Amino acid sequence: MSRKFALFLFGLTLLTTAMTAAAGPDEPSPRDAFWSQLSELCGQAFAGEMTGFSRPSDDGWLDREVIMHVRECSDEEIRIPLHVGENRSRTWIVSRMADGFRLKHDHRHADGTEEDVTWYGGHTTDPGRAWRQTFPVDDFSKALFLAHGLEVSVGNFWSMEVHPGEKFAYELVRPGRVFRAEFDLTAPVDAPPVPWGHE
Repeated sequence: MSRKFALFLFGLTLLTTAMTAAAGPDEPSPRDAFWSQLSELCGQAFAGEMTGFSRPSDDGWLDREVIMHVRECSDEEIRIPLHVGENRSRTWIVSRMADGFRLKHDHRHADGTEEDVTWYGGHTTDPGRAWRQTFPVDDFSKALFLAHGLEVSVGNFWSMEVHPGEKFAYELVRPGRVFRAEFDLTAPVDAPPVPWGHE
């Protein structure tokens, strides 16, 4: 190797190092970014509406106040009660795992006891995106659905989106079914009452 070429390589290394330093730290992973953006909503409540549905029973949302409340947050878990009119039976629970995220649905009766079909959900199978994570149905949920005659639900895919300063979205898709609700992050609302069973 000639001396000139060695000096060229040395200079190129210095230039690359300087450019890397100027660019700052590496960008966060999609999982880190998504978790951070969801965590920033903690303690706030937001009004929403159904923006897509394909089943007549979903239209009960159309004439009711819909509010999500990002109520409890830790480094490993975020609990989001969902209020549809006076119905406070639903809570979304997002957990951070070593290999991704888990979404569970906690459903309660009015007295706080668990419904028969509860704790269903899914687990991410890829890094996802900073603004969207998708949760294919897990094996526990498939068995639960089959035990309660809900065979159509074994193909569920749930997704959550966080568009900072704009909107949060919750989505369910499966063959023959689409459901989507969006919540306005630009205008937080008063937090609704504590959900049943969580006092």
